[in-house]
Amino acid sequence: MLRPTARYSLEGVREKCARADLSNTPTKSDFSRTMLVCRPLKAVSSTHIPTMAIIGIIAVLVLAAIVLGPSYWVKRTTKRHSGERPDFPGTGGELATHLVEHYQLAGVKVEFTDRGDHYDPKDKSVRLSAENFYNRSLTAAAVAAHEVGHAIQHHRQERGLRLRQLLANVAVVTDRAASVFFLFAPILFVIVRAPGALLSMVALGVSFLAIRVLVHLVTLPVEYDASFNKALPILEQGNYLEPEDMQAARSVLRAAALTYVAGALMSLIDLARWIRVLR
Repeated sequence: MLRPTARYSLEGVREKCARADLSNTPTKSDFSRTMLVCRPLKAVSSTHIPTMAIIGIIAVLVLAAIVLGPSYWVKRTTKRHSGERPDFPGTGGELATHLVEHYQLAGVKVEFTDRGDHYDPKDKSVRLSAENFYNRSLTAAAVAAHEVGHAIQHHRQERGLRLRQLLANVAVVTDRAASVFFLFAPILFVIVRAPGALLSMVALGVSFLAIRVLVHLVTLPVEYDASFNKALPILEQGNYLEPEDMQAARSVLRAAALTYVAGALMSLIDLARWIRVLR
């Protein structure tokens, strides 16, 4: 009778089953049965791979929802209340012009733009998109009041807007520097072998991203102020909207205040990724 080889010996089976974390060790009489027992147990352990894949997919979906959710909600809210309202006395552009004159915001212009609704402190211009400049809708009225709210902040020289503008000017320079840095970073990593130099380069990249994160964080309270401390009282106390429209107006103003949240979250994610590299 031939001796079993090392591969098929009883000791080999025991070793395999031990690696598979079996609770019962096979005997010589069960040799063939044990081989069948080991196989399914090993197959069960391989289910960890799809489990980790599912967890990874869920994590990606949650992250996407956190980052993209605010933008989707903003667009959905503004679109829901953008229907034409013939009962309104004027368009969003006309309301903005009236408010600029009413609050005596000297030098402030109201203009149409294709670059999204915003207030430009450099040119002192309230700029509205075509839908909000030419249409009579609840969204147009709320957005117009929100952007005029920024003009009021500028006129009063409020600290939040001044700080945001200062940081935004710095961010223009650091963003350009960051684009050049990240373009050549892989090459520099190959050329520079010293750990200290590599650490300094990564820290430089993190500092560039930190400026943009800081701009977004400062912007959020400025946007909230323009919506709820400026625009909402203007629309409510000035009787520009009927009482039954105020709840919808609050939703639009909330959406206007959250416009920059997605950008802030993306900047935070980029910063966290580079800080992890730095550690």
